[in-house]
Amino acid sequence: MKGNVIVGQSGGPTAAINSSLAGVYRTALDRGAKKVYGMLHGIQGLMNENYIDLSDHIHTKLDAELLKRTPAAFLGSCRYKLPEIHEDMETYKKIFSILDKLEIEAFIYIGGNDSMDTIKKLSDYAIITGHPCKFIGCPKTIDNDLALTDHTPGFGSAAKFIGTAMKEIIRDGFCLEYSKGIVTIVEVMGRNAGWLTGATALSKGEDCAGPDLIYLPEIPFDLNKFSEKVKNLLEIKTSVVVVVSEGIKTADGTYVCELGTPIDFVDGFGHKQLTGTASFLAKQVANDLGCKTRAIEFSTLQRSASHLASRVDILEATQVGGAAVMAADEGDSGKMVVLKRLSDDPYQCGTEVKDVHKIANGEKLVPRKWINKDGDYVTDDFVDYVRPLIQGDVSPIMVDGIPRHLLTPKELSHRRAAAKKNEK
Repeated sequence: MKGNVIVGQSGGPTAAINSSLAGVYRTALDRGAKKVYGMLHGIQGLMNENYIDLSDHIHTKLDAELLKRTPAAFLGSCRYKLPEIHEDMETYKKIFSILDKLEIEAFIYIGGNDSMDTIKKLSDYAIITGHPCKFIGCPKTIDNDLALTDHTPGFGSAAKFIGTAMKEIIRDGFCLEYSKGIVTIVEVMGRNAGWLTGATALSKGEDCAGPDLIYLPEIPFDLNKFSEKVKNLLEIKTSVVVVVSEGIKTADGTYVCELGTPIDFVDGFGHKQLTGTASFLAKQVANDLGCKTRAIEFSTLQRSASHLASRVDILEATQVGGAAVMAADEGDSGKMVVLKRLSDDPYQCGTEVKDVHKIANGEKLVPRKWINKDGDYVTDDFVDYVRPLIQGDVSPIMVDGIPRHLLTPKELSHRRAAAKKNEK
């Protein structure tokens, strides 16, 4: 590489997103890049000329290892939708003038479906104007809903956390006896795709029966059938554990969480904020059956639990970051790196690139054949697909009994500002 590289992070973070950043940084330098810049808060930050030289923050090999073990987006994230090119050429002129000023040869964006929309539009503008900069997408999302890739970095670690936490919740439910039983309803992220919700079945084994019911958003949710199944389960056991996706809908397309509280917040890409499904259903069960209920929402723990990261996931996240730089260096643009499963036993996976136009704004859902006939559990084939992705551990670097993370640029800025204030 003869010029510079710039990298950004977008959308919801994961426990592995910074491993991809580390892969981009290391590979870019190895390939001869003069500088590797980081956009602060993605494309939105770049438009405000907020960026850093990553070499000012990653000084040693220990820093690089800390970065891989640090959850959330080190550079900061955003959910900013670029306008259509024909509607606002000035926005693109501004972005490309900044890229020219920084002598950017390759633009790498780490993100999910919406982030790939950004890569698509920027690469299209580069083609229209004949600009030489290369634009490559690096996959990231715990939702595992990106098209054309076997799976996405971030999903394996989230699945590992969810499977582990589920096992602990199930065991906790058997501790106390209640006259009418107890129903625990666990809500899992994933929006319209049930990959994460299905991963709760990983808890099932010789020492754990797994959840009693698993509801994915791919199947319409029937409140009456759900209540009847829970009632039948309480007749034969004192503790019932149900898992629901945040995005389950009734047959008419209404999100179940909307039945309790209307959704007010909608992001720049038109996505509603989904929360409250477990809480609504727990209240319904308590009212209908008169039993004790609990609602548990994993929320951001699903994507920030780096202490339980999958080694396979961290290695693959680093791999796709490096592959993105290599693709740009070899002349690709308007592409996204994808993971291609080569074998299950032993598990092997490689990388290749695919046209981002076939990926952006799409959703890869759980195949119907991987959901049981009644629509309330996943099949063994689903579990066999996920299990290789959660293997191995990445030990945190512990200091005083707590994992150590790498301070982000924002945290450093806040500390410096506080120090100056104290000096006065």
